[in-house]
Amino acid sequence: MKAFVLFYITAVGLFAAELPDISTVPADLDVPALSEGPPAAGKRVRYDLSVLYLPTDWKAGVKMPVIVELAGNGGYTNKFGDVSTGLPEGSNLGYGLSAGHGCIWLCMPYLNAKGDQIAIKWWGDAPAYDPQPTLKHLRETVKSVCSDFGGDDSKIVLCGFSRGAIACNFLGLHDDETAKLWCAFLAYSHYDGVQKWPYPGSDQESALVRLKRLGNRPQFICGESTNAQETEAYLRPLLPSADLTFLSTGFRNHNDAWTLRPSTARDKAHEWLKRVTSSR
Repeated sequence: MKAFVLFYITAVGLFAAELPDISTVPADLDVPALSEGPPAAGKRVRYDLSVLYLPTDWKAGVKMPVIVELAGNGGYTNKFGDVSTGLPEGSNLGYGLSAGHGCIWLCMPYLNAKGDQIAIKWWGDAPAYDPQPTLKHLRETVKSVCSDFGGDDSKIVLCGFSRGAIACNFLGLHDDETAKLWCAFLAYSHYDGVQKWPYPGSDQESALVRLKRLGNRPQFICGESTNAQETEAYLRPLLPSADLTFLSTGFRNHNDAWTLRPSTARDKAHEWLKRVTSSR
């Protein structure tokens, strides 16, 4: 068994090394810089502890889909030069998915146990990692954006990278009140229940309780290297008839900036987003 595991890890490493680096594909999208002042069409601004972008085609009084994004853990770097700050302003997925139009983009923080500061790693404080302050702030902010800026509460897509991919289910499906917010989910790199993490409730049994709240809603599950295939091996037997899409990004990088450059995976993600936000 140990020999097999060693072989598998080696094979995955070799496969990743053969995939292109995102730096070899020029970006065709640039995330707008943070601006001062109130939200407006084409501006990306701080919205309390979150970061809000109203698309170029935003108009007051017009309902629009909303992409809510959760970032990866902060303090992350790797040998390919990938970096994750853990902050809402470091997120890229939602802008790449929408190309800056057609969807409001809201990047949410995770909060510490007191709920007054951003948690750079996981949520809450170690060792309890209490998610409740984060969940409360998430629900309130999403509802505020829908009421104040025309977000369509029937077309809210939750997406996340790494920690955020796990959080799509861990937080997004944590309880009935939070779970009912979303019409679909995009998890990039990792997935709730595939492996254990340092916070309580990361075990598979707990993850399956959360997974029951998914219902028939679609999930787009992608990752670098063979990450998505590992999740598929875990998830397909549990949900054989579910609306699930599994896909490699085609890059070796653990980096959500893959959506800012052209690729087959991004094309498929665009098609998926259009489907899940137009059929409801």
